[in-house]
Amino acid sequence: MHQYNPSSWWGQCYGMFSWHDLGPLIRVEPSLNSTTYLSIIADQLHPIMLMAYPNGDGFFQQDNMPCHGACLVQEWFQEHEGDFTLLKWPPQSPDLNPIEHLWDEVKRAIRQLVPQASNLTEPDSVIHQAWCQIPHITFQHLMESMPRRIAAVLKAKGGLTKY
Repeated sequence: MHQYNPSSWWGQCYGMFSWHDLGPLIRVEPSLNSTTYLSIIADQLHPIMLMAYPNGDGFFQQDNMPCHGACLVQEWFQEHEGDFTLLKWPPQSPDLNPIEHLWDEVKRAIRQLVPQASNLTEPDSVIHQAWCQIPHITFQHLMESMPRRIAAVLKAKGGLTKY
């Protein structure tokens, strides 16, 4: 069976989620740079965070891509620091990044929806369908697993974990 990499035929995409719900899935062409990332954060993430966490008690985690550390992005987060907390995140830590598991769910769903890549005529709709069918319980369990993930990484002194 052919293994699919959605980014090979759809380009990059940006997704977000919380314990409450999935956020939008945003296609990024040709690649995610600091200007595009800031636009996503300001136009998509910020309104969602304000609605979901009106008291400013929400947390946001990003995975240390170069565009995440750009001066204009960091300045935007400083200007909005009362709206939510930006978590400091260790580099190279996919075991702590729960969205990696959601991307795996999307890839599995795509393999079920489209058994052969050559049959894929509408990749946008297939990826969107796969994203939208992720059950609430899946991302809720991912969020609930974070304390265990952090404890496992600390116990392994930064080494490999089961996550």
